[in-house]
Amino acid sequence: MTSKVTSAPQAGATKKGGGNAIAILAVPICLIVAFLFFIYVLGNPANFANGIKEGEGVHALNYFGTMYTGGWIVPILITLFLLVLTFVIERFFTISKAKGKIKPTEFIRRVQYHLANKNLDAALAECDKQRGSVGNVMKAGLRKYKEMTTNTDLDTDQKVLNIQKEIEEATTLELPMLEKNLVFLSTIASCATLLGLFGTVLGMIRAFKALSDSGGSNSTALALGIAEALVNTALGIGTSFIAIIMYNFFTTNIDSITYGIDETGYTLTQSFAANYK
Repeated sequence: MTSKVTSAPQAGATKKGGGNAIAILAVPICLIVAFLFFIYVLGNPANFANGIKEGEGVHALNYFGTMYTGGWIVPILITLFLLVLTFVIERFFTISKAKGKIKPTEFIRRVQYHLANKNLDAALAECDKQRGSVGNVMKAGLRKYKEMTTNTDLDTDQKVLNIQKEIEEATTLELPMLEKNLVFLSTIASCATLLGLFGTVLGMIRAFKALSDSGGSNSTALALGIAEALVNTALGIGTSFIAIIMYNFFTTNIDSITYGIDETGYTLTQSFAANYK
């Protein structure tokens, strides 16, 4: 028992380290890609009339050029957008794997059938077929379940408590893996909107300052300021929208998996109490 308790945190630490590596690498990589895209793609002279992209006489020929006029906040917003895409892809594959090959409700129904027939090996085989978080927790619980069936030193209540403890330990290893990196999506959902609004304010300040300095005659500078404001608003709201939608999508899937894990504990404890009094 001592070796089991010691090894469990080590397994959890390994999973946590892997997830943190993605988070640590994603931020600088997305930042570099965003600035390179801003400078060499959005800032390409071909996107502007006469190749002029700074100062007086700037006229964007396409949307890329218009985005470039958004100023220095644009590459930061692009960084946030790339981070959202990165963590959406990472979470999609992780949660898809955690859902397993068989739906939790169908999997639990199969295990219940085998437990009712006291066929523990067949129940364990179903866990290998499921290959998800629910299957992992069920497998850990079933191993302890099988061990308790031959234990003569403990009464039924103590055996059930041991099974519950094993399920709880397995659950503590699975849940952090499911929820990892979702905090980035929730944070970006708020920050992208605020940063976009900040860029909007700077753009409007630039627009009204240009209007004031020219005595109301410099329509080009006014248009650039308004373009800067709208570009930042669009990028911020668009990024926030995607982050919110995907965050809710993933949390809904995690809730479904968590419900399956809860059903696992109930199934095993009720089955043991009924079949091995």
